Order: sequence, then C-alpha cells, then structure tokens
Amino acid sequence: MGYKGGMGNMGGMGNMSNMLKQAQKLQEEMAKAQEELKSKTVEASVGGGAVQVVVSGKMELVELKIKPEAVDPEDVEMLEDMIKAAVNEGFRKVEEMTSSEMGKLTGGLKIPGLF
Repeated sequence: MGYKGGMGNMGGMGNMSNMLKQAQKLQEEMAKAQEELKSKTVEASVGGGAVQVVVSGKMELVELKIKPEAVDPEDVEMLEDMIKAAVNEGFRKVEEMTSSEMGKLTGGLKIPGLF
C-alpha cells in the first residue's frame, strides 16, 4: 500500500527515460555551443599593446600585429618573448571563454573530456 506510481517499478523507468532525454538534450546543446565557440575569437595584447593577437575558439592564431617600436634588432629575444606571451594569453582567454560557456550549460558541473 505504501508505494507511489501507477505500475510499481515502472515509475522508476519513466524517470530513467526522462533523465536520458535530458542528458541527450544537454549533449546536443553542448555540441552546438562548442561549434559556436569555434567561430568566436578573443584578443590579447602585451607590452602595452606592442604585440596584439587574435585567437579563434579553435585555438588557432588568426591575427598577429606588432607595433614598429617593438622591433629592436638588438633585442629580438624580447620581441619573441612578447609574441609567446601574447599567444599564450590568447589561448588562456579561449579556455576561459569555453569553460564559462560550457559551465552555463552544465551548471558548473565539470564533465571530463568536454572542457
């Protein structure tokens, strides 16, 4: 007498079916969001704007700008370091953007292999 649900254990199966539908919907939304993120870009700069980069959501360097005053033939190593720093900052911003967008869908739940 103390059970709820019209057909005994069948009520549990309905919940499982609903959970699977929700999981499938979440998976579809995440796949769509990942595709949208690939088309987005982020900008990063170092050295007071001496080196600027644009990185795509696919983690590709899309654009690199170097101000002429950043080019010192006597100190090429500093320019190389600024370029590396700008690119790495761009990649970090893409990861941050991806984590933020995916977090909106998952409610902050970290799902291995997704981000």
